[in-house]
Amino acid sequence: MGKRVVVLLFGLLWPSEAQPAEAPGLTVAFKSADQQAVDYTVLPNISLYVESGKPATPFIPEGKFSATWEGSITADLRSEYFFAAESNGSFKLEINDVTVLDGAGLSKAIQLKKGGNKLRATFISPGRGDAFVRLGWTDKGTNTSPIPLNILTHTPTTESENRAQMRRGRELSLEHRCAKCHDTAKAGAPELAMDAPSFDGIGARRNYEWMVQWILDPKAERTSAHMPQLLRGPKAQDDARAIGAYLASLKTGGEVSLPQDKKPPREGEPPTGPLFERLHCNACHTIAGEETNRISLQHVGQKFPTEKLVEFLRKPAAHYAWIRMPNFRLTVEEANELTEFVTKGAPKSEQTAPDAVAVDRGRALVQSVGCINCHTVKLENKFSALPLKDWTRGCLADTPPEKAMHYKFSAAERAALRAFGPSASLIRHTPMEFAQRQTRLLNCNGCHGQVEGFPPLEILGGKLKPEWSAKFIAGEIPYKPRPETHPKGEPWLEARMPAFKTRAQLLAEGLAALHGYPAKTPTEPAIDSELAKIGQKLVGKEGGFSCVSCHGVSGLAAMGVFEGEGINFAYSYERLQRDYYNRWMRNPLSIDPQTKMPVYFEEGKSPLTEILEGDAEKQMTAVWHYLRLGEKMPPPNTGEAP
Repeated sequence: MGKRVVVLLFGLLWPSEAQPAEAPGLTVAFKSADQQAVDYTVLPNISLYVESGKPATPFIPEGKFSATWEGSITADLRSEYFFAAESNGSFKLEINDVTVLDGAGLSKAIQLKKGGNKLRATFISPGRGDAFVRLGWTDKGTNTSPIPLNILTHTPTTESENRAQMRRGRELSLEHRCAKCHDTAKAGAPELAMDAPSFDGIGARRNYEWMVQWILDPKAERTSAHMPQLLRGPKAQDDARAIGAYLASLKTGGEVSLPQDKKPPREGEPPTGPLFERLHCNACHTIAGEETNRISLQHVGQKFPTEKLVEFLRKPAAHYAWIRMPNFRLTVEEANELTEFVTKGAPKSEQTAPDAVAVDRGRALVQSVGCINCHTVKLENKFSALPLKDWTRGCLADTPPEKAMHYKFSAAERAALRAFGPSASLIRHTPMEFAQRQTRLLNCNGCHGQVEGFPPLEILGGKLKPEWSAKFIAGEIPYKPRPETHPKGEPWLEARMPAFKTRAQLLAEGLAALHGYPAKTPTEPAIDSELAKIGQKLVGKEGGFSCVSCHGVSGLAAMGVFEGEGINFAYSYERLQRDYYNRWMRNPLSIDPQTKMPVYFEEGKSPLTEILEGDAEKQMTAVWHYLRLGEKMPPPNTGEAP
């Protein structure tokens, strides 16, 4: 695909009451080719990939565009660095008002002063086809890597704050499903298709008394609820009971087919501690107490019949595809353990049998108050909303009228929605922006970068191939890349990646685009069998780097692990971006300072001088060809007699 320009887009920032003088990331101005459409945002680094026919941001139309990053790059000491850009458009980098790079390639040595250095980068996309840019740096002139995020800062501007408010409004309109009632957009952003729990069989899955309280005031039950308060006024309590009675009568439909337990019996010592802790459920949930930034589970005993909670934990998305609760692929035993843990000591719901009159009245209310705009049920929808022309009235009024849906928006949320207004951005989907938004809403950083074995979120799009990521996020990879136990059987990494099936493909594409990579990895030339044989020797014990001591190779287990076992090499090629593999092999400590992986190559030289002239890049390429064999790779030399 030629040279490319990449823009790393993570960490969308919302305006706060008191912005610091300097904030993380860089301000970026996106402009359409005719300069008529302009968008401002804050991005943590300089990299981007925009597919042909897609817009660079939701706020400018598809087609040729420009992007300009501005901010500061901080150096601890006065020092020299080289900057390198891959680009298929026009790219210019300025440091302290001096052009240091004009086009793709490697700059000369650039002197950075101690402290902040003014930075400005400009990219103009090509006239047709995909557009991309990736900017890296190095202090040696080789082995470039992305610029560390913690040294890029900016001074907030009015434009970036205003656009952040509009983005917040756009997100609120999607999360609260405004388009389900108002004809604002029917296609574009993937969340326009976002569903709500199906009513089929809901009477068997939820307790009647809990449903009544939820219908009456969702935010009183969960502060993060997006469902509005539909019923207000003197009849609200009776209406909620009638709707609850109708829903409680829906005992059949939507039956769940659960997978058979496939997890083999564990060898070695059993794990310790509650499964709730081992799976890090506390990243998103608290067992009891008031909600803060985590969802309280003190209500689950009232919400679910016990056997239906077990079913829900095993297949959360069965009746709600866009649910945020991921699928941990729990066994029956695990689901029972979690159910007992989260309901222990919790109050149970006392059920009453609603009468037939209430059921009939509830059915009519479900048809008329707006439930069917979001929830599916086999009834005629008799609710219609007025066109959304005035964003200060109805449910967006400071004090919504009694007949309006009441979302209990804060003043800041109403201001964001009004700033967003009737924007055409809903009809546009940009993978990068989707990944930014959803990784935050799904709380991916609750585990990534926080828990051992979970790599930092900000590196993943540049590390993993999107094809593999999509399957992994969807829960379709049958193996764990890193073993759960030591070779001797002791527990090590109990945590597991949960599945977000509905979002998986979109997240994988967006994460790759954020790092400047396409949604489909370019095809490589055929495997060089001779190089693969050399790679086989290099990972072996005799005359090689003895990689097999810490890494499994297909069916061959790691031979000498003292702590955590490394990734099985059979999985490396289908997982890793080639650029990431190269950076890791050259200097793993520059990516993960805590890694136990040694640095084998110094300034392009290998200690194994008799293989491929001791050329580090050639040896890395040979190992890559060996890794490309996947599960068919022949075992390396183990230093043991056959």
